Amino acid sequence: MSDRSVLEGTILRGKAFEAIEGRVILSDGQIVGVEEEPVESDDVVVPAFVNAHTHIGDSIAKEAGEGLDLDELVAPPDGLKHRLLREASHEETVAAMERSLGYMRQGGTAACIEFREGGVDGVRAMAEAAEGLDVDVVTLGREEIAAMEAGDGFGASGARDGEFGRERTATRKAGKLFGIHAGERDPDDINGALDLDPDFLVHMVHPEPIHLDRVEDRNVPIVVCPRSNLVTGVGTPDIAELASRTTVALGTDNVMLNSPSMFREMEFAAKLSDVPAREILAMATHHGAEIADLNCGVIEEDRDARLFVLDGDSDNLTGYQNAVRAVVRRAGVADVREVVLQTAE
Repeated sequence: MSDRSVLEGTILRGKAFEAIEGRVILSDGQIVGVEEEPVESDDVVVPAFVNAHTHIGDSIAKEAGEGLDLDELVAPPDGLKHRLLREASHEETVAAMERSLGYMRQGGTAACIEFREGGVDGVRAMAEAAEGLDVDVVTLGREEIAAMEAGDGFGASGARDGEFGRERTATRKAGKLFGIHAGERDPDDINGALDLDPDFLVHMVHPEPIHLDRVEDRNVPIVVCPRSNLVTGVGTPDIAELASRTTVALGTDNVMLNSPSMFREMEFAAKLSDVPAREILAMATHHGAEIADLNCGVIEEDRDARLFVLDGDSDNLTGYQNAVRAVVRRAGVADVREVVLQTAE
């Protein structure tokens, strides 16, 4: 028997997020119809988010490290987060990650791309934390090739920390995802990162013209995390310039430093850059899905039924004049009425 349901309201349809009045029809984990017609609902139906860069293991150390610089906070192997991760028990780490994933789900996040510390054990702990949840965690192992083999790919810390040639070759042979931090504190590691032919770069706060040309020539996607960059004092990315060169997605980075809320990340990115709201919403949804090869992030037929519903008559949203801007610049977790995270079998 088909598992069929209907969501009504203002639908943000397609990759352009066209705001139409109507209904979305879901069946067996898939969007099977988007119908435009008058309905009696104040709801706003939005494609679920894809958080394209997380460090969820940091959930055991929220708001630790006040006054420390980037290296003191997160640099391997002796940055504060790495010491705290080593000191935490397996049970503490898993429980904290599970709570963060639950919060992400409440806020309409369908998936994340996780750079997971701790080698094979870290990858397995992430799988344990996600078990029973319907949030897709694309886990990129770190520190050893075996972690890549146990997960969904490899997440490199940066070209200044090692050469990563063996890891890149092994990841390519495995047909898995390879991402690397680059240009976070300065431009010195960007060419080294690009030489590895990564599937995507993270941060790119300090690119020089030659780097932007290389990114554009190779069409290398970039994940930006502007709240994290501001907190760690490295500056903020030129999101508009990056978006003019390649595909840009949004991530929330370290849970140690920021809540994994895509609403907060979108609002900050939009107001920091003045990039149009539709483009910011794309960065938070289907751009990340494309990097991770997920069939979500867009409300259209044959996509997985992964979306959420906002109460358009909440105290925060009532009276909005532009649905996309309201989602990007104003909405929050408290406005979420329902989250639907289903995947076609």
